[in-house]
Amino acid sequence: MKIYHIIPRFQWEEAQRELSYRGDTLESEGFIHFSKREQVLFVANARFKGHTGLLLLEVDSDKLRAELKHEPPYEGDQSGETFPHLYGELNLDAVAAVHNFEPSEDGTFAYPATM
Repeated sequence: MKIYHIIPRFQWEEAQRELSYRGDTLESEGFIHFSKREQVLFVANARFKGHTGLLLLEVDSDKLRAELKHEPPYEGDQSGETFPHLYGELNLDAVAAVHNFEPSEDGTFAYPATM
């Protein structure tokens, strides 16, 4: 299964130098946030509208070394929707593709043509 993570280009470059990626939330929340394909645009437009310099990591969940759980986006959420959460570092060999992920002129996102 493919899961997706939005990341600033500079953080991806840093992860490649360090050979691992911990994200902004592993320390503070205990996991790295991911999305299913159908959730990517919702997350991008809700959290990153107008941000530039982003990439979209396409990750093969079968290659992850850390535990992956599908959980509600926040405690108490009753919608039934779940998001992938990685409870540990992202091993870079699980990254199947890296897509440029820039917003349109109005700041909103669309799926990259390379997906």
